[in-house]
Amino acid sequence: MTAPFGPYLRSLRQSAGLTIEELSHTSGVSVRAIGDMERGVSRGPQRRTVQALAEALGLDAEQQAELADAARAGRPRTADQPSRRPSSYGLPRGLTDFVGRAPELGALCDLARTASADGPVPVAVVHGAAGLGKTSCAVRAAELLAEEFPDGQVYVDLRGVDPEPMAATEALRRLLLAIGLDPRAIADDEQERAGQLRAALSERRFLVVLDNAADEAQVRPLLPGEGAGMTIVTSRRALGGLDDVARIALAPLSREESAELLRAVSGDVRTEAAPGDSVEAVRVAQLCGHLPLALRIAGTRLASRSGWTMRHLAERLSDEDRRLANLAVGDVGVEAAFALSYLALSERDKRCFRRLALVPAVDLGVPVAAVLTEADPYDAEDELDHLVELGLLQHEGVDRYRFHDLIRLYAGQRLREEETAGDRAAAERRMTDWLLETATVAGQVFEADDEAPPPPRTGLVALSMPTEARVWLEAEQETWLAALRLAAAAERDEQVAELGEALRWYAGDNQQWCREWLEVFGLTRAAAARLPDRRRELWHMNRYAWAFTTADTAQGGTRAREAAEQAMAVHELAASAGGRPGAGGRPLQCGRGLADLPGPRPGAPGVRPGPGAGRGRRLPRDLLLGEQRPRCDARRPRPAGRGDRGLPGRAAEHRRAGNGLRRRAARAHVRPGEPGGRALLRAALRGGRRGGRACPGRERRAGQQLVDLVDALGAGHRLCRVRRE
Repeated sequence: MTAPFGPYLRSLRQSAGLTIEELSHTSGVSVRAIGDMERGVSRGPQRRTVQALAEALGLDAEQQAELADAARAGRPRTADQPSRRPSSYGLPRGLTDFVGRAPELGALCDLARTASADGPVPVAVVHGAAGLGKTSCAVRAAELLAEEFPDGQVYVDLRGVDPEPMAATEALRRLLLAIGLDPRAIADDEQERAGQLRAALSERRFLVVLDNAADEAQVRPLLPGEGAGMTIVTSRRALGGLDDVARIALAPLSREESAELLRAVSGDVRTEAAPGDSVEAVRVAQLCGHLPLALRIAGTRLASRSGWTMRHLAERLSDEDRRLANLAVGDVGVEAAFALSYLALSERDKRCFRRLALVPAVDLGVPVAAVLTEADPYDAEDELDHLVELGLLQHEGVDRYRFHDLIRLYAGQRLREEETAGDRAAAERRMTDWLLETATVAGQVFEADDEAPPPPRTGLVALSMPTEARVWLEAEQETWLAALRLAAAAERDEQVAELGEALRWYAGDNQQWCREWLEVFGLTRAAAARLPDRRRELWHMNRYAWAFTTADTAQGGTRAREAAEQAMAVHELAASAGGRPGAGGRPLQCGRGLADLPGPRPGAPGVRPGPGAGRGRRLPRDLLLGEQRPRCDARRPRPAGRGDRGLPGRAAEHRRAGNGLRRRAARAHVRPGEPGGRALLRAALRGGRRGGRACPGRERRAGQQLVDLVDALGAGHRLCRVRRE
């Protein structure tokens, strides 16, 4: 009969004349592990450990076989207690149509290869929102790693999203039973059970899957110490309080993976049954938010209805109010999965979650959440982080957050069902008011010069410098633009018009967003038309014409006709009001598109076109330059200098005007690159000449650049206080 492993190992070590430390150094097995073996705490070490000890001791073949037999005998093996865990703790049924997750599975397999008998057991936390397939991913990894862990695989559902998650003491009992410990030997105390589990797992090569963990306190006692096994934990939380674990975050599937999963669940024949179904499959995947649970439900519904095509399914899912209801089959549903996370929130976190559905943008920042919840920014940030922890919200960049599309729908549903219409309207109005006010202040800060800084302002956002104003306007562009749409739809005209007036310099400095400026100034023009001040309306119509001019330039001249029509509308309104188009002290922005229209070159005084006028019509000259054409000191016309020789009359006039503005800008220390800076002036001055020669084809653009300059500065600016002859 083979001697127990511990005493036999001690006798072999002493015969070799080695201390425990020397044997540890030679074999690579830790001092603690060797001591546990010799004392009988670890009675059946792994084969690799036994082999390393045998080689370090210099054993012959017979001695190696005896040592291996002793180790094998130390592992509990009986007829009614097989080497693998009982079926009641086996893995859930795997998915034959599993799709994707190649990087995540690769990371888990790589982590499994780091396991060693004398090192800490590798632990992975697979986390993510409800419906992302965390359990499926863990089970798939366990199937792939079956040969790496010959002693067995153990699975325990910790019921982390239940009202009462499984207690750690009960989870320890199940794990000890699963790895073969006699039920009568299981200790009553939780700490003792945890010690028993660590000792047992250090001797065997098990893969443990702890599914659906609630929090760190539940998981921490269940983690092994040293050994050659592995533990995979799944949770909706990242479990940031656990040390020395690998965290693997799951995201929605890619577009290709989503389509593949739909085909696998519903059947290849079904997804290609009708023309265009492959395109509709992509649409269904998008409506499901590429969420594996939603895709499986959608595919199952399609497969179970013989008369449906992918187009029918897409049409059903297109209704946002019914989408979550349609993503349910049997006792499985997306809404039910989200509800489990929602019920785990505190009342403050629930209110934050619901009201975030009011944000009219893809992502949001902490200040918007603070306004919606009427909370301190620090408290609001804590609430957002709680939602991220449960997978109900996602981090976007450094300090931004966003919903998954389906979770946003669920938040909106909770908002409608749990808050009154009055509370919803008040929260939305509070948010849009704050967004419009902040955007207006940011535009004013961006426009302010050193001589007239804006008044100090305290609030949720620091806006004391133009750089801060730019950062906020860019980060929240989608949000304040959506707030502007809501305010315009509600005819809060004063707010809308004020924002347009505050953003004129910011718009001029960001002309690449030409489509956005068309919408912004289209809304502000309509709002100004409902206000009593006609001069104000003219100003907003002027900015709308500028937006068309900018769009025309960006889109290769495709908006010239619209730009001309907007400019003509300003002219006609001014004429009907009894003034000139430049009335009110603000120059008229007409757009470069006027000069590019078909027909005779505009410039000479003409007759206002009647209805239906098209090619060849003449446009008033003041539509090109504005009534207040920028000039230098008009009290005494400046004689043409050497640089003006050979220029046509109007180009020379523009050059002289630019010279005057350049000198004034230099005296005012205008910074190059800012609206009104020297860079814009030089560009305007170069407009009528090239290489010292007259360029009639560029003289109109030179004049227009000066008009842009004056329009950006504002007629009241010190650089634009000019007089007419």
